[in-house]
Amino acid sequence: MDAFLDILWRYILIAVQYGKSLLDIACTPLNALGPAFAISVIALITVGITKFLSKNFKTRRYRRLQQQFTHWYKIRQEAKKCEDPEKAKRLTRNIDEARLNRLYYDYFFEGLLISLVTKYLPVFTMLAYVNDAYRSANLVKRFGRDAIFSFGGTNGTVPPVGAVFWFVLSLAFFYIAWHIGNKIYTRHRMPAEQSSQ
Repeated sequence: MDAFLDILWRYILIAVQYGKSLLDIACTPLNALGPAFAISVIALITVGITKFLSKNFKTRRYRRLQQQFTHWYKIRQEAKKCEDPEKAKRLTRNIDEARLNRLYYDYFFEGLLISLVTKYLPVFTMLAYVNDAYRSANLVKRFGRDAIFSFGGTNGTVPPVGAVFWFVLSLAFFYIAWHIGNKIYTRHRMPAEQSSQ
């Protein structure tokens, strides 16, 4: 078993090194426009990847659990409409104990695992790449400075802006911009659809 895990770990390390080399090749043209621009583009691509994956990647089990949960939740809502409040309370409790509670937890944990794979894994992967590729020593080697930006501070101190901070800031900006753009798009699409009908 230990030999198998050693071999597996070796293959994982090789895959990570190849992935880093591919990202280095892909980011080389962006570096010509400066590290801030390159990191911002990496953040934008990361947001696009997470949005695409979270929209299109759903397991069969997740879809099945979603359908079952919706079905039993509707039955529970119908049971609450019973004229006898005591009977409605017993019916909803029976539905909760028999099906709905278990379905809810399975549905929740399946969704949590999917979001870990589709949202958090790409973000942390790219964060690790930015942290390694744009660390201070590499910035000095490639761009002649040890930070992305430097702002004038008080008392002669100059707080530098590092690669990880800039990546997180860019990521937050693009997520907020995506959210606002999506709201504006849906708001303008609704009247257009209603007028076409």
